[in-house]
Amino acid sequence: MNQLNQPSIRYDTSSGGEREIQRTMLELLNQLDGFDSRGEVKVIMATNRIESLDPALLRPGRLDRKIEFPMPDAKTKKRIFQIHTSKMTISDDVDIDEFTAAKEISGADVKAICTEAGLLALRERRMKVTQADFRKAKEIALYRKKGNLPEGMYL
Repeated sequence: MNQLNQPSIRYDTSSGGEREIQRTMLELLNQLDGFDSRGEVKVIMATNRIESLDPALLRPGRLDRKIEFPMPDAKTKKRIFQIHTSKMTISDDVDIDEFTAAKEISGADVKAICTEAGLLALRERRMKVTQADFRKAKEIALYRKKGNLPEGMYL
């Protein structure tokens, strides 16, 4: 119980998995507090869900800098597409601008779309990846992203 006689969020867990997460968080907090401020230790953390982090982890003194990497703009997404399609044989009908304009697509989504589009063409024993492959790959990648399809599931 905390000072207001309410259960502490940090210890209020119902499943074994949640308890293990809490134990890991407590150990991380203990380790962060144990570093000598004059030492050469640098800790870098990354998350896609900052809102789910324990407030104790985010308090001043534990993490000195927070750097946000926003979603890539259309120009950056186009470059990411070019990188991931550079070794692919692409049909003349492919227009990646259709995908770079979509705001919900991240850099990781671009990679997933390119990979899935290539796999779709391979499954059909085609030598070129088409616009239809990229469209279908986008649907699959964004469907997976929402947690609706297990990783590795083929459609």
